[in-house]
Amino acid sequence: MPVLLDLFISFAGIGLFTFGGGYAMLSLIENICVEKKHWITHEEMMDITVIAESTPGPVAINCATYIGYKKGKLAGAVLATLGVTLPSFIIIFIISVYLERFMEIAWVAHAFTGIKLAVGILIVDAAVKMISKMKKRPMQMGILAVSFVVMILISILKLPVSSILIMLAAAIFSVAAFLLKKDREGGERRNGGPA
Repeated sequence: MPVLLDLFISFAGIGLFTFGGGYAMLSLIENICVEKKHWITHEEMMDITVIAESTPGPVAINCATYIGYKKGKLAGAVLATLGVTLPSFIIIFIISVYLERFMEIAWVAHAFTGIKLAVGILIVDAAVKMISKMKKRPMQMGILAVSFVVMILISILKLPVSSILIMLAAAIFSVAAFLLKKDREGGERRNGGPA
């Protein structure tokens, strides 16, 4: 199958069969693009996720755009992005036309209860996969633990703190630690100590 068509069909399948938005899609994107198609590596998937989360727009669409560009340049980026968004657009359009009648159907309401639980599991699955593949360095594990505790406290105490602030704080801390380490290594080299 030509790569452009494969990109569109693969991401259309992800968009059609994943409920819960970008984070729930990450697990399926990794399964298809890393494990089945070998379009990217696990390390690239982690890097893409961090970049996609840090840039404007939904994380799954940003991931699709990057992977599409890597495999098929501009046309690949466009087709992968269209593939991941088109099914949702069509389904939401149809639901919006019949929304009131749609939600009155008892089995639909019960189905959405089950879907909410499945979405939570998909998000946890994506997080567990990323953490298990992450290099276990003390600073990274420390940032992970502190961020987790802070997010739990924010949720329990219902504080109006954006997760963006936590990501920015983690990024600033990481950059500061990197610069301090570089400065210390530079000082040791100048003083004739170990590099």
